[in-house]
Amino acid sequence: MNKFYTETLHKLETEINDLEIETDHSIQRIEAVIGIILKCLSEVKKYVLNRGFKNIGEEIHFFKYQKPTIVSKLIYYNAIYKIETKKPYGSKPIKKYLNDELRKLKRYFDNNIDFYKYYRSNNSFLDERFFVRGKHDIKLWLDTIYFETDQSFSTSHDYKVAKIIANDLIQVYIENQLNTKNYNKISHESPLNWTGNKTALTELIYALYSLGVFENGNVDIKLISKTFERTFNIDLGDFYHTFMELKSRKINRTKFLDSLRDALIKKMDEQDEM
Repeated sequence: MNKFYTETLHKLETEINDLEIETDHSIQRIEAVIGIILKCLSEVKKYVLNRGFKNIGEEIHFFKYQKPTIVSKLIYYNAIYKIETKKPYGSKPIKKYLNDELRKLKRYFDNNIDFYKYYRSNNSFLDERFFVRGKHDIKLWLDTIYFETDQSFSTSHDYKVAKIIANDLIQVYIENQLNTKNYNKISHESPLNWTGNKTALTELIYALYSLGVFENGNVDIKLISKTFERTFNIDLGDFYHTFMELKSRKINRTKFLDSLRDALIKKMDEQDEM
């Protein structure tokens, strides 16, 4: 399962990334991306239903982490499509519209605060009720959409996890729109600038993402990269392509991380000698 999922997710992210580079018109690009994600989900569903799961643990892992990662991309791009196609004209109406969208995200968070806490804390004591098919409990924060889904490929809470992941990205998108258009009176410009090269920062971001140090590992790489871009006033550009170049290195694939380690040890040694 893990090998199939990893290869499928890599293929999906590569195709999405290629579209974002090649297609200028944002609406057309989003439509194409949604089509790719739907095709990917269909392939994953077919594989899962044909193969099944080896045990409860594998089923929980799939519906808690793997399926939501893909579905969150569908939710995100569909939300962006709606935002862009319904956006009004004029700076003041746009500002109000975008802030209304942010308030919708806040309402979803407020209405699901208990599950947010459970998921963000990386708890597992209710996983067999949340992420095993046919185990739904109406008393445990159920979304109505669950009753409309194919329950052979859905659990009571995998969509809710996908929604949490997507909402983080949607919030970043909306806030970037507001800041880019100078709709916010308060400046959020960071006083710190990244003066190293972009490849080094990309290497650092992927290392932190791989170790799962943000939100117990329950966060999308794109959200992490956008946060670093805002914090250190840098445009990473096609960070996914940069990571592919890092992977293809024949020698020293973690050059920057190795230099960080060496610099820290040197600093410690110097202070020990003082």
